[in-house]
Amino acid sequence: MKRKTPVMLAVVVLLFAIAVFYPGTSTRAQESGYAGRTITGTAYFIAGRRPGRSLPFTLIINRLTTADEVGQLNSMLQSGGQDELLRTLSRMDAGRIQIGTGIGVPANAIIVTDQGDGRTKMTVVYQRNLQFAELRYGTRSVDYPFGYAELFVGRGENEGMLIPAARIRLRGGNTWEVEDFGTFPARLMGLRVRGRSSVG
Repeated sequence: MKRKTPVMLAVVVLLFAIAVFYPGTSTRAQESGYAGRTITGTAYFIAGRRPGRSLPFTLIINRLTTADEVGQLNSMLQSGGQDELLRTLSRMDAGRIQIGTGIGVPANAIIVTDQGDGRTKMTVVYQRNLQFAELRYGTRSVDYPFGYAELFVGRGENEGMLIPAARIRLRGGNTWEVEDFGTFPARLMGLRVRGRSSVG
């Protein structure tokens, strides 16, 4: 039986790598622990169009993205680049992500990774809403059609980061390179996991 090659994601801010992770197989324990739950907190924007502004943050988790689905996304990125990845991702629906008081957008992929010591990393990749002005004037931001978030919950401080506009490239066949359109990602603070118990 052929062994699957792990898919890696490297988060890049202005082309400097700041984190790498493997979205490993979502176990049944993880599925029962996070599916059906909601994570709330505050998104603090350090730079960009909203420097110094804080907005409510909500992630509604309906299901977790499977390892097979991550493999499919990787294949699409490898064969058709970012455009094909976006088309495939847009057909997936794992929950909903809301920044501010609006209804938000579908959280297309939600990937959970056990970090050990009672800590869990949750990665969210989604198709962001492009603004009318971006499309009309063909601004450089249209090349950054994804939203990307990392949340760390469990033992210790619950926190994370958010990239509202991101570009994704493939490096080395199985490494996703995520580039931030802005200067710094927004900080996710005071995250709280709500909903049914993690006991499955």
